[in-house]
Amino acid sequence: MPFHRILIAVDNTEVGAHATRVGLELASVLAAEIAVIHVIGPSMADGAWYAVTSPELVEPPDDEISQVLAGLHGRAPIPANAARFVPVGDPLMAITNTASDWQADLVVIGSHGRDGVERLLLGSVAEGVARHAPCPVLIVRT
Repeated sequence: MPFHRILIAVDNTEVGAHATRVGLELASVLAAEIAVIHVIGPSMADGAWYAVTSPELVEPPDDEISQVLAGLHGRAPIPANAARFVPVGDPLMAITNTASDWQADLVVIGSHGRDGVERLLLGSVAEGVARHAPCPVLIVRT
């Protein structure tokens, strides 16, 4: 299966930066088109999940992806011509829906490698994307 369109989930963590580098290297080798996605979604406070409902986050701030990409610049510079998506909502649904809508051939996403009770309580976005994405998913661990 040829990979012509690669969707890379980005964030400012070391795991996210590593996954971004892997996705960019793969795209370079395959001469694939790149899109990056950063989801504004659930937050964690005091060990409990809550939905972000602030009115100013209903529409993502124009500079949200710019801030994330600036944080990644030294670790994994994103090409200026890469498509950029900053959806608000559940990360699993946002990534799988974007992969479908953008017609990605591959999704690259980082995984923190949680297991046991921590994984049970927090879930795994990467695992969920792998189960529900309309295309293959490359899960990158550090």
